[in-house]
Amino acid sequence: MSENIEISIIMPCLNEAETLALCINEAQQAIWDIGVNAEIIIADNGSTDASIDIAKQLGARVVHISEKGYGSALQGGIAAARGKYVLMGDSDYSYSFAELPHYLEKLREGYDLVMGCRFPRCGGKIETGAMPFLHRWLGNPVLSGIGKLFFSSAIDDFHCGLRAFNRKAILALDLTTTGMEFASEMVVKASLYHLKITQVAITLRKDKRSRAPHLRSWRDGWRHLRFMLLFTPNWLFILPGILLTLTGLLGTCILLPKALQIGSITLDLNSLLVCNAMLVSGVQILFFGIFIKVYAASMGLLNQTRWLQFARSYPVEWGIVLGLCLLFTGIGLIFYAVMQWQDTGFGVLPYQDSLRLVIPGCSAIIMGLQIFFAGFALAILGMKK
Repeated sequence: MSENIEISIIMPCLNEAETLALCINEAQQAIWDIGVNAEIIIADNGSTDASIDIAKQLGARVVHISEKGYGSALQGGIAAARGKYVLMGDSDYSYSFAELPHYLEKLREGYDLVMGCRFPRCGGKIETGAMPFLHRWLGNPVLSGIGKLFFSSAIDDFHCGLRAFNRKAILALDLTTTGMEFASEMVVKASLYHLKITQVAITLRKDKRSRAPHLRSWRDGWRHLRFMLLFTPNWLFILPGILLTLTGLLGTCILLPKALQIGSITLDLNSLLVCNAMLVSGVQILFFGIFIKVYAASMGLLNQTRWLQFARSYPVEWGIVLGLCLLFTGIGLIFYAVMQWQDTGFGVLPYQDSLRLVIPGCSAIIMGLQIFFAGFALAILGMKK
């Protein structure tokens, strides 16, 4: 009966006839050694070699997943699993399924997600030739470091393929990615939803395949990075927006009265224009971030903070007030510049004086209009379904 199965071992498979039997036998031995009720699922993603026949001969359950991709195969396997817990690992013999007792111990302690760690800094080991040089010293450390920074995670190896989890808790995350970035999505969403996460040290072996791996280093690395950026609007939008806004505002305040002389360098109207461009761009990027955070909060993807609640509650009102203030300020500056032009009989303008009014005036009008309409956009995005 399915309720008696404590853990399901899932192996995504696409033409792994060379190594599949080794992995299944190793998993079966681990199950036998600790006497746990378990099942082995081969999530087949369209194999054309003998993989399916091997799996069936060895007593594993084969689940066919038609949609291509590492994430698709695992999602199909997880959906079909009958165990309370799931251990997933590649079927190329690079991971040892003899590690099952360590993972199961942590799951029984109440952890929702148990990650493997292959790196020495957390007690793991990488055998010679098991991981390409760039993956070991650039790709994995950089992407895992970004993940730790962005999501305040204690996990040292975001992309380890041998991991175990509480099936019900992970299904509740509604994982959707179909490619290699599925590995990142699981850790990212588990961190955002404050699941109980830990890691265990493991050894990465050199796989026993004679063909090239399915992983494509640069393409899949970018997909991991892109996914993490999309789930961190603070890092992608808010912080860059604040930096640009404050830098542009500071430069505008300094250069608005007169040119700035720094040694032999003179910062004047061109610099003022650049600062205003930074200011306008910063405000626009900030609102992109606010739009995304409000939408994500309304969809349950981000926690509802106090300022997000305020942004959702009164977006139209504060957007109108702030937008109109900037709009009228800009119009006032432009009007004053026109009055100066009138004093010259609408002839040649003293550009040193007039552009110090026109440039910030135009910027204020642009930002006023942005903020005015952003308030209405936020009201729409914040609506409940």
